[in-house]
Amino acid sequence: MTTHRDLNLDVATGISQGRREHQEDAIVSDFPIGGEIGLAVLADGMGGHAAGDIASKIAVTEVFSELKIRASDPEIFVRNAPLFLRSAADGANACIAGHIRAHTETRGMGTTLIALAVAGDRLFWLSVGDSPLFLFRDGQLAQINEDHSLAPQIDNMARMGLLSPEEARHHPDRNCLTSAITGTPLGQVDCPVTPLDLAPGDILIAASDGLTSIEIARIGTILSKTRKRSSAEIARVLFEELEAIADPDQDNVCFSVIRVVQGSAQAGRHAGIHPFGQRALRFWRGGAATARPRQAGGSWAASLIARLFIGLRRPAP
Repeated sequence: MTTHRDLNLDVATGISQGRREHQEDAIVSDFPIGGEIGLAVLADGMGGHAAGDIASKIAVTEVFSELKIRASDPEIFVRNAPLFLRSAADGANACIAGHIRAHTETRGMGTTLIALAVAGDRLFWLSVGDSPLFLFRDGQLAQINEDHSLAPQIDNMARMGLLSPEEARHHPDRNCLTSAITGTPLGQVDCPVTPLDLAPGDILIAASDGLTSIEIARIGTILSKTRKRSSAEIARVLFEELEAIADPDQDNVCFSVIRVVQGSAQAGRHAGIHPFGQRALRFWRGGAATARPRQAGGSWAASLIARLFIGLRRPAP
């Protein structure tokens, strides 16, 4: 996908079931060559609650479809992107509410959400919940969206000396969400009115919180070492790092890696990533991508990419 000022985007998207019995993450990404608007939407269904996998799929389907329609007129989209993002999130929330009314056994389901749109050299986003959106720029990694969980407050307690860093990292309330898409009125929503200007060398990672099994500092180190490699190679290294950690409770994980590069031969590439094995790597020249979960096996069950509540505790990673 070509951006302004002769910038291009190199995008790779991947998903894995981790060590969990069910895949409750869902992701779709669409960065067509020649397109003016690139989209990525991901959702992390509430693990351990009714129909988290359904909630994440509803959110991704509803949000992506509305944004894709809105993006058919790029000029209008850019002028109204925050409004369109909020409308899409509200629509997904209403759809989940309708599903719960029709299927009362799913009461209690919900999901996080990240929806981002790249228009030229501008990044718009909306997020609800604790799924992180990272920006790597000038050798530094930062989470640029809000974390709607108790983790920021717990980390602040550690900075104040009220908790040790180890106590903060493993605090039982760390994964309690303060906002999520549940079919009830939305609480906290992060949707900046002013877009983020992108520059050559920037790397964006939109992810479910399963990626944070890797220490944030370690993710930054990985990006420092791989920043000049393709997004597909970066994604592969991240999956290899998760495999090396070998957490027996590894959560579902999905993410999109978006490299902003000066015009080059490899720019505009869109890859779906299987985390283990070169033979599974395929490339798409545009088009949408959706997660297809597999059954869990002895090792991580991973899928090629082709198609939470206030005070609610999610399973700790």
